[in-house]
Amino acid sequence: MHILVVDDEKDVKDLFLQKFRKEIRQGVVSFAFAFSGEEALVYLEGQNPESVLILSDINMPGMSGLELLQHIRKEHPQTPPEILMITAYGDEENRNKALQWGANDFLTKPLDFNALKGKLLK
Repeated sequence: MHILVVDDEKDVKDLFLQKFRKEIRQGVVSFAFAFSGEEALVYLEGQNPESVLILSDINMPGMSGLELLQHIRKEHPQTPPEILMITAYGDEENRNKALQWGANDFLTKPLDFNALKGKLLK
């Protein structure tokens, strides 16, 4: 499974690589990281979108995760990638928008990596 993590906080990269180190070593998952919505779109241009699972933060400067979600759903309606949105706990308005606009699931920060692994590696 190839996962694109989109988050403006650069320390997220180290966190994901640490929490999934066993799965990465075993070849179960691989990661790519984008630090903005715009950077994620550039990355996706060179990929088969249905082969990428996207974990995107909602609140980012520039293009928000919700804008990224809308753009991806518009550009890839036939072969959409799976998209899980991430935001702060209790953000019901953004949660509802994300699900309405085609998010496959919704995660809250701080991430429960055991629960995330359960969702991703089923």
